[in-house]
Amino acid sequence: MIDTNTSYDQLIDLTNRTGGHAVILAGGKGVRLRPYTTVIPKPLVPIGGEHSILEIVLRQLAAHGFSSATLAIGHLGQLIRAYVGDGSQWGIEVDYVHEESPLGTIGPVLMLLERLPEHFLMMNGDILTDLDYSHLYESHVGSGAPITVATYQRSHKIDFGVLEVAGGRVTGFQEKPSLSYSVSMGVYMMSRRHLERYTPGLPFGFDELMLDLIERGTPPNSFAFDGFWLDIGRPDDYDRANDEFETLQPILLPGIR
Repeated sequence: MIDTNTSYDQLIDLTNRTGGHAVILAGGKGVRLRPYTTVIPKPLVPIGGEHSILEIVLRQLAAHGFSSATLAIGHLGQLIRAYVGDGSQWGIEVDYVHEESPLGTIGPVLMLLERLPEHFLMMNGDILTDLDYSHLYESHVGSGAPITVATYQRSHKIDFGVLEVAGGRVTGFQEKPSLSYSVSMGVYMMSRRHLERYTPGLPFGFDELMLDLIERGTPPNSFAFDGFWLDIGRPDDYDRANDEFETLQPILLPGIR
């Protein structure tokens, strides 16, 4: 079921004038963040005692020129509707798509694909970052790629000596090396025409989309980011966000006290 406060023509006009529409995934149960999410959907958990994650995200999008957003809701979605409303309090026009059953990361987007602009942002609703969404948008449009994935460099210290073994013999050795790798930030720019081949109404994950695009010879683009990024997925992450919010607020919400 889809309900909207914005017609397709209005949405396209807003996008053309200000540069963007966003789809925010806010329908998960937040199992890893329990007990905080027992009665409150994860995007609404308070940060710093003043703002919810979702409010911060919507304020940031508006500040970066995004005029409209669609919230994909499910679990406790009525609370999100009541809190966000039409988004006007934060300078952005909001409508909703409701998942009757879980559809994965991409499934909700396919349900409203026909009324999305050619280029749009999709992101998880539980992310704190100072990523410049307008720069991501511009990079994607210029790349010609079907999808641009915002990526973050992680480093993991291995607490063992690592051996290279071949033919029963040790051929190399590193003492407690660090492994560096790029991870998805849960923020993506997408081009609609590359999603039109997929069937709406069926569960479809981001992993399936990535693998299919790579196999088809149309690999996604990477947008490397080295600023602040925190995925509020676990109680430790949530506690960190609250403990550090006084320092983070000028970064995440400049000009707002």
